[in-house]
Amino acid sequence: MRKRKLDVVVISDVHLGTYGCHAGELLSYLNSISPKKLILNGDIIDIWQFRKRYFPKTHLQVIKKIIDLSTKGTEVYYITGNHDEMLRRFSDVTMGNIHILDKLLLDLDGKKAWIFHGDVFDASIQHTKWIAKLGGWGYDMLIVFNRFINWFLVKLGREKYSLSKKIKNSVKKAVKYVGDFEKVAADLAIENGYKYVVCGHIHQPQMIRKTNKSGTCLYLNSGDWIENLTALEYHNKRWELYNFTADKLSPFYSDEDLKSLDYKDLLAAITITGKK
Repeated sequence: MRKRKLDVVVISDVHLGTYGCHAGELLSYLNSISPKKLILNGDIIDIWQFRKRYFPKTHLQVIKKIIDLSTKGTEVYYITGNHDEMLRRFSDVTMGNIHILDKLLLDLDGKKAWIFHGDVFDASIQHTKWIAKLGGWGYDMLIVFNRFINWFLVKLGREKYSLSKKIKNSVKKAVKYVGDFEKVAADLAIENGYKYVVCGHIHQPQMIRKTNKSGTCLYLNSGDWIENLTALEYHNKRWELYNFTADKLSPFYSDEDLKSLDYKDLLAAITITGKK
């Protein structure tokens, strides 16, 4: 399969190491593209929920694939989020083409882009972290339960149903939170002269023009790989919101050696590559 060449790809909120992560679908997507820059905009590895007993082979394959992309010339920017905040002690560290950062500023064809995860706007993260961690665990369990329900719905010939989306859309505070998040990010971007502001964190894929009395900017959110399976793509001076479920992409592996590696071989390959 021919790979799509892209200037910039942004993914966030993958949550590797959790039951809700769609690692196989993400791996198929990564195998279908050839980006100059790959921006991992926070919560890629879910260190909050990390369990020694649960880190499947497909989750390791995603990590190996990202490392392979970097060795083949893709600049990989790992922007830290709240679920992988432990990596913030390594901010501004560079290993080959892999860079660990808290935020990223890019010049895209003469327009400034401000890229960060977005948890800095979340009061529950800043002040009551234990509640946020408990909520993260509950969300993961809800996703697992939802998959069980959807299995039955598909068997009955009915459409899949998202419990978490139903809950979020029915709770006024949740809807207001998303709106407030977008407004604050856009207002700050406009104030600082940025034409694009790119976030993650709230798991709501979005690409919308925001305007206030001081100016305008394009607000973008890459969504997640738990429910929405979305990414942001920049090419030919344009942003696009990619949706895996709307694509005709079928699971495949561009790297046969990656497919054949067993769990121990994958761990060894990641460790050896990381030392280069």
